[in-house]
Amino acid sequence: MIRPLLLLAALLVPLSAQAGDAALGRKKATACQTCHGMDGLSKLPEAPNLAGQVEPYLVKALSEYRDGKRQNEIMNVVAKELSDADIANLAAYYAGIQIDVLPPN
Repeated sequence: MIRPLLLLAALLVPLSAQAGDAALGRKKATACQTCHGMDGLSKLPEAPNLAGQVEPYLVKALSEYRDGKRQNEIMNVVAKELSDADIANLAAYYAGIQIDVLPPN
């Protein structure tokens, strides 16, 4: 019984270490607000809405922009300076913004 618990604990440690801090992400998001808005709703037609996006997707996208695997002239420059913690925090912040979806009448 102890071995399965140790295995489970070992698997959970990396997950919790990757969890972002939404409050720190909000502070870091000031650099993103011109295009994506502090509310995560895009201010430019070519920039996506980030509010309510799934956190792992945001982490993956930002990491790929930073590493050059995903190409966008602006995002590659902005993301280049982000640490893993910055990415996790930004993802936690934007994923934590609640959005309401209303079907058309």
